[in-house]
Amino acid sequence: MRNIREIVLKFLLAVACFPATLALAQNQQPGAVLFENVRIFNGTRGQISGPSNVLVVGNVISKISGAAIAEPANMTVLRIPGNGRTLMPGLIDNHWHTMLARPTPAQAIEGDLGYTNLLAGVEAQATLMRGFTTVRDLGGPSFGLKRAIDEGLVPGPRIYPSGAMITITGGHGDFRSASELPRRLGGPLSRMETIGGSMVADSPDEVRVRAREQLMLGASQIKLTAGGGVASPHSPLDVATFTEDELRAAVQAAENWGTYVTVHAYTPVAIQRAIAAGVKVIEHGHLMDEATAELMAKKGIWLSFQPFTDDETAAPLPAANRVRQLQVFSGTERTIELAKKYKLKMAFGTDLLFSPAAAARQNAELVKMLKWYSAPELLVMATGTNADLLKLSGPRDPYPGNLGVVEEGALADLLLVDGDPLANLNLVADPQRNFLVIMKDGKIYKNSLR
Repeated sequence: MRNIREIVLKFLLAVACFPATLALAQNQQPGAVLFENVRIFNGTRGQISGPSNVLVVGNVISKISGAAIAEPANMTVLRIPGNGRTLMPGLIDNHWHTMLARPTPAQAIEGDLGYTNLLAGVEAQATLMRGFTTVRDLGGPSFGLKRAIDEGLVPGPRIYPSGAMITITGGHGDFRSASELPRRLGGPLSRMETIGGSMVADSPDEVRVRAREQLMLGASQIKLTAGGGVASPHSPLDVATFTEDELRAAVQAAENWGTYVTVHAYTPVAIQRAIAAGVKVIEHGHLMDEATAELMAKKGIWLSFQPFTDDETAAPLPAANRVRQLQVFSGTERTIELAKKYKLKMAFGTDLLFSPAAAARQNAELVKMLKWYSAPELLVMATGTNADLLKLSGPRDPYPGNLGVVEEGALADLLLVDGDPLANLNLVADPQRNFLVIMKDGKIYKNSLR
């Protein structure tokens, strides 16, 4: 009970630190917001505009003009003086785990659900205050948190939920102990399945059922683990898990709902088998070879990539898992070389897990990629390009409208940056200081200029 009280107190104190958030809860948002004298990075072109004005009405960017914009009649308008600062789209993280970013694995699976949900609420607000206005959740019971955020009960980013990740017996995402085996078909669910973290499926029919269940719950895409992983206890990296028929069953279930399947996969075998089954997005891909990269380019497959490198803030792992982690780290540079050589459709994500310190490095993960890409390239990737991947959800998109861009008619997810991040991406690494205004869905959650 003490831990729960501490989390509630932290949450209330965090909310109190942001008066605009309280104003939102009290329905005191202005009817319109006018950003004056800003320079725009629009999310699609790696350049910045001349002095401009941007009017937001409701949750939509209503007008963009180099000339003065008249205030709408009969509406309260908040004027925000840009003074030449940069207005850009909110950042998008295409591989995030809203329920797993802060707790340890034991807390996430065996811990008190009330505690972990409150912890996720605190992290959701922290994520938004880092300027990430949208995340694609790639595994975990995030449906309730998404609803609370959408209803304005908790500040946080837009969530594109996958629901429970689908795995096989012994695959990545299977956190069961030996005492829970043998698995009896049709028997009781394990703890990790009961809480909606991951679901075990060992045949095409089981895969189809588990995928349909997540779609019924509101998944915007389906996530399977097609190969071994780092964090799980029983899944060496070289293991290719699902058969092609099992993967295809998930693809068919998703396509029947107008959406797609993405898979966790590092190795050529796992990636190529997934592509053969109709999968549209590969998560990670750090151990791919040249033939696999060429196949992905030919088929137009997305690579949702995370710049994994050795970092002291990463959550500690047992020795065997640490060996796998270092193997993945070793493939980061080569995979980026292949992605650039074959011009793969590249999305940015972080996949930061089980550590508050690691979660706090979300912005720094983007800046880390300056080793391989220019600042304009990275900002386009983390906004407009990431939004293009989100559109694969089709009619299952929970937020119809244009995201990741500053354009007339687009959804108003905006950051006012104190400087030019295209010239100095390090500004993004310190959002507390440099993101002066954070707006999501036309609502202001931070305004340091008041």
